[in-house]
Amino acid sequence: MDVIITAIVSVTVIGIICAAMLAAAAKVMAVKEDERFPEVRDALPGANCGACGFAGCDGYARALLEDSDVKANLCIPGGDGVSKKLSELLGVAFEDVQEMVAFIHCSGDCSVTERKMDYQGIDSCSAAKLLFGGNGKCSFGCMGLGDCAKVCPQDAICIENGIAHINTPLCIGCGLCVAACPNKLIETLPDTIKTVVSCSNTDKGAVTRKVCSKGCIACKKCEKECPVGAIKVVDNLARIDYSLCTNCGRCAEVCITKCIQEGDFRGNSSTNVESA
Repeated sequence: MDVIITAIVSVTVIGIICAAMLAAAAKVMAVKEDERFPEVRDALPGANCGACGFAGCDGYARALLEDSDVKANLCIPGGDGVSKKLSELLGVAFEDVQEMVAFIHCSGDCSVTERKMDYQGIDSCSAAKLLFGGNGKCSFGCMGLGDCAKVCPQDAICIENGIAHINTPLCIGCGLCVAACPNKLIETLPDTIKTVVSCSNTDKGAVTRKVCSKGCIACKKCEKECPVGAIKVVDNLARIDYSLCTNCGRCAEVCITKCIQEGDFRGNSSTNVESA
């Protein structure tokens, strides 16, 4: 009995000593946190998307407080509202946020293309792609199983007629869908643009035509019509240089397959600012 009591007392004493040492170490080695951190962190939307270039909202908040070179206008989901609040908290000049919106470079729905197989596996684009490159005849196209929709924090993406669609007025440009798409069909672009190529197929025109009637056939008609040379056909696919594009819409007008779309693609941040 004495042996048991001695063992219990010994373990208890060791535990108390270790606890005291850990408490002392915590005080000595503690990293002091800037008292402004809670306010700065609360000003951020909490999307934790990484669009700012840091590891979530916590990482961006700490970077703002620790590095004076980090700008307060990097939160794309938060838009100008968050940038203004951060600039006030940090005492820096306000800078406009370049609002972004996500685009899906594919318009190959059930009316213009077909499935090459009846996929009955895991309900995921990433999983379907492992099986012969996906379920569609166009191996570059949207598989419509919604990996992008599952990660969207705004419910801005839906699956309709076999492919994903983005409701741009709801999109905050976080870019989580970009990382989720296994076919790399989604891109975030400034929401001031008016024209987008809704195809990603880089096969030759005749091959593309066989699998999708709305795919880019690399005819170069858009390239020839563009008055500023902003659109070029590279690797059998029309690509727009938005630094040159004037949003004239000529490329969309002359596109034979109508894979170039023109419209108002402003996202959540822009529409909210406009309505405020």
